Amino acid sequence: MTRFPGNENFPRQVVWRLRELGYDVLTSLEAGQANKRIPDEEVLAFATSQRRVLLTQNRRDFLRIHNAGNVPHTGIVLCTADAEFLEQAKRISEAVSPHEDNMDNVMIRVNRPAQ
Repeated sequence: MTRFPGNENFPRQVVWRLRELGYDVLTSLEAGQANKRIPDEEVLAFATSQRRVLLTQNRRDFLRIHNAGNVPHTGIVLCTADAEFLEQAKRISEAVSPHEDNMDNVMIRVNRPAQ
């Protein structure tokens, strides 16, 4: 099953829900990286060094990094903010499940449903 680090801005409630679904999710706080203003490239490098798929709501910056194509990574999941935490966790699970074997250099967008 996919292993994730949650970027610093990622909601804890979604992390808890993903854990309930059986995912291994490491928060920035648990990794000792909270409140340190770590550059995005280093956040992605940490995720890659841990063979984890990055979860983030910082869509613009990580989309830019991914599209530049010069930073290999173990996957990025870009999410919109969503107060429906359980539903967001389910959408993340559904989005990554087809890529369970290999998320290398894959970027997935998980958006909240249209109102």
